[in-house]
Amino acid sequence: KSEKLLVDNPHQDSLFERSDATTPEPQDKQLISYTRSTKKRTGNEVNDTGLRFDDTVPTKVIEIRAPELKGDDADKYEVIGYKETHRLAQQPGSYTILIYKRPVVRNKEACRLSVSPTPDNVLDGCYADVSVIAGIMVDKAVYHLPLYRQHQRMLDSGVQVSRATLINWVKRGIELLTPIYQAMLKHILLSSILAMDEVPMKAGLKSKGKMKQTYFWPIYGEEDEIAFTWSTNRGSQHAKAQLTGFNGVLLSDGYQAYTSVISALNKDDKANIIHATCWAHTRRYFDKALLMEPELSKQALTQIAKLYEIEKHIRENLTYGDEILAYRQKYSEPIVDTFFNWLYEQRQRPEILPSNPFSKALS
Repeated sequence: KSEKLLVDNPHQDSLFERSDATTPEPQDKQLISYTRSTKKRTGNEVNDTGLRFDDTVPTKVIEIRAPELKGDDADKYEVIGYKETHRLAQQPGSYTILIYKRPVVRNKEACRLSVSPTPDNVLDGCYADVSVIAGIMVDKAVYHLPLYRQHQRMLDSGVQVSRATLINWVKRGIELLTPIYQAMLKHILLSSILAMDEVPMKAGLKSKGKMKQTYFWPIYGEEDEIAFTWSTNRGSQHAKAQLTGFNGVLLSDGYQAYTSVISALNKDDKANIIHATCWAHTRRYFDKALLMEPELSKQALTQIAKLYEIEKHIRENLTYGDEILAYRQKYSEPIVDTFFNWLYEQRQRPEILPSNPFSKALS
């Protein structure tokens, strides 16, 4: 929002300018009527308290007996209806011990004992149920609750488990999920369009009080799937290894590593990858050049804004890929061609120095 394009309003005067114009005569007011659409609400709504919840939230009904129905005069009263008051309650983190009680059966004739097997567990030889392992991993990865805090919560609930045991459970749980992750990453690379980025993340101890700088490389596919690959640095070798076998369009920011990776894959592995860079990152350089070259930078931002309007119309009105492609070819492609011709013309101007932020935006 800090890069939002501000359009001059000719009907709005400056706060500090003095105007000698006479006050216009009041005109007849016109009554304009309109209709307002109400936003659809999801879930149940309790009108008396404003509490909203969906069907997945368990409810517990607590019946309160009327004092009039007790005692000798109870026959004088009858229940004609009920009033309900809703309150949101919370149960503390609770754990349950599952006891599988299996009968030991003796064969009288053969004098042999037999016992029913215990139901299979997700981890062999582990006394943690799959619900505990999944809960620990979700709390750690989704809700950012470290294992030492989960360990404290278990102790408060009366369950004594060492932190080393929790670490072992998470490690073995990750090993179970690894084949699923690998299959999803393989399926993502079948997409014709990928989006890829590199995100800094602290991981591992570098020195006392300092952590190492590592990177996530999320890869986003066409079917709303995402895989977070990881590397210890921002070098291009990791991106090259992850994109091996991909053919299609790669969408990224202007980081130079993607250009070298695509060139190497197209040359060495005979791949067919087209590099598409991000318009949001492109317009950001023109936004930074507004102070140095306000008029020229605003021309570029205006052209890019037209593309944004087209994409807004597509999101709100079009669904199928063929009609989206046809709409972009009809309306977006002429704007893009005109814009790049304009870029070429501006780069031929000798008065725009290489140190000028606008020159960097053109590049």
